[in-house]
Amino acid sequence: MACGTSNNNNSESARKSETKFTGKAIVVYYSGSGNTKRVADFVADELKADTFEIVPVDSYSDDDLNWRDRSSRVNKEHDDTSLQDIKLVSTDVPNWDEYDVVLFGYPIWWREASWVVNNFIKNNDFTGKTVIPFCTSTSSGLGDSGTNLEKMAGTGTWMEGIRFNEKPSEDSVREWVRGLDLK
Repeated sequence: MACGTSNNNNSESARKSETKFTGKAIVVYYSGSGNTKRVADFVADELKADTFEIVPVDSYSDDDLNWRDRSSRVNKEHDDTSLQDIKLVSTDVPNWDEYDVVLFGYPIWWREASWVVNNFIKNNDFTGKTVIPFCTSTSSGLGDSGTNLEKMAGTGTWMEGIRFNEKPSEDSVREWVRGLDLK
């Protein structure tokens, strides 16, 4: 199965179609500024899936996320990889073993998945799970972020992902989810 966007522009027919899904899905995501959360909420609603938000112990302020400011937290962490070991409130998903499909969302930082997600990936076993990454970014594409997360995880069946701009339309997100034809 490959993930991608559909060329169907008929939003009315897309709205009426239902995603075929019989397994149990969860949407796991990290969102610094709210853009990835917005997409994750649309995905979860479309699939009637559970969600799990990755939350850093030391949350990021708007100033921390300002990549244009060379002295911001994200710039310091980018420049010094020893600062990228971000402690999370929790990496334990209740009933993790019950999920067959994990839709995994994150922002792109410097053409990679935000390092905030790394400890979640390292601390969970994806064996027997289909993992579908999705990301949000202002300009960077998905790049190798999904492949790199797959290598970090070492388990699971990772599918091709998709990149959304920072504020995609609800219809475009739902259309993508429908196109996955999860069964």
